[in-house]
Amino acid sequence: MWITLSLILFYLLTPILLIYLCKISNFLNRVGAVVLAYAVGLILGNIGIFPAPSDALVEILGGTRTFLPENEFSAFMNTEGFVENDFMYNRIARIQESIMNYTILIALPLLLFSLHLKKWLKNAKNTMLSLILALVSLMVAIFIGYYLFGHNITESSKVTGMLIGVYTGGTPNLAAIGTALHVSPDVFILTHTYDLIIGSVALLFLMTIAQRLFNTFLPRYGMIRRAENVMRMEMEEEEDHLENYDGLFHRENLPDIGKSLLAAILVFAVGGGLSFLVPPADQVIVIILVITTLGLAASLIKSINRLKISFSLGMYFIIAFCLALSSMANLRNMFQIEFFELFLYVLWVVLGSMVIHVLLAKIFNVDTDTTIITITALTYSPPFVPAVAGALKNKDVIIGGLAVGILGFAFGTYLGIFIGKIL
Repeated sequence: MWITLSLILFYLLTPILLIYLCKISNFLNRVGAVVLAYAVGLILGNIGIFPAPSDALVEILGGTRTFLPENEFSAFMNTEGFVENDFMYNRIARIQESIMNYTILIALPLLLFSLHLKKWLKNAKNTMLSLILALVSLMVAIFIGYYLFGHNITESSKVTGMLIGVYTGGTPNLAAIGTALHVSPDVFILTHTYDLIIGSVALLFLMTIAQRLFNTFLPRYGMIRRAENVMRMEMEEEEDHLENYDGLFHRENLPDIGKSLLAAILVFAVGGGLSFLVPPADQVIVIILVITTLGLAASLIKSINRLKISFSLGMYFIIAFCLALSSMANLRNMFQIEFFELFLYVLWVVLGSMVIHVLLAKIFNVDTDTTIITITALTYSPPFVPAVAGALKNKDVIIGGLAVGILGFAFGTYLGIFIGKIL
């Protein structure tokens, strides 16, 4: 019990400490609490504090789960592969995943409540263009990678299908395509492992230096190019800064905090309830769709939209989400690569598609923040959009990012299975 309580307190209180450190340090404030949480989690998860699972448990988890339910774990304890560390690992992993899931599902509606849907609709054309460019970039990178590395990779056509799925909708699409194409467990686990390793590094890049780097040759967000006279007009900045958490610590805001939390919990409850009406494989998509839809609908209600504290509160939960998520990453696997060509294939798809996308964004005049958030939404799925938006200090891209991520969820599985079958 004390382990559970300690972990919960750590994941919920550390964000407060990080917010405070950003408030008293200009340097840390420029880095941002979201990036700090991600970095702290990566360090925590890779210095040996948390127990590692045995090889037998890793094989049972199969790369798609982080822990075993009680009944399955009880059965596993009676096998020869079980070691004492597995008990503690499974317990900690369950807590981490629960914190990760609940914080993001509460954060999403909180972030949407104070956003302006009408304002985003004016820029929706740019977001959809970025989505098309991202898909073209991915397919080009996929086919080049298949030509370069496919002949040395076991089940290369199936791996190609999985990579299309994971980079249009995240892990749920990867799992669905792996099942549909009957990918062998070893190939699936290695592909997923390399995706997690490379994806963690790429995500850190997107959250730190990508914006500054891309701004050197892409239009900045909020700059509109007029074709007639090639003028740029800077959009008016909103008064409420993305990472201004001061209101969370003012007693007079407690009623608004309570109202925001209550509304978010209601949205989460409806989304969670409706998700049980569909098969387990579709539950993630349904809950994200319902929460996003209800959150946007609620933002049109003036009394909810005026709860400006809801965005800061949502960002607090995003910090907790990043901390829990990154602490589950195991970078040590990077040095245990068995199939070098497979690693290079995944690496090329991640980096190659990103480079091609940025080049196309330059040609079609798509701004930096929209490009980054589109890459994030497709590569990592919708829950990561607010975290990267926090690092970019731009909340206006959240709605577009969620829309892109949901579209990726919707058709990524079909595209991946189709390509995997025809190769």
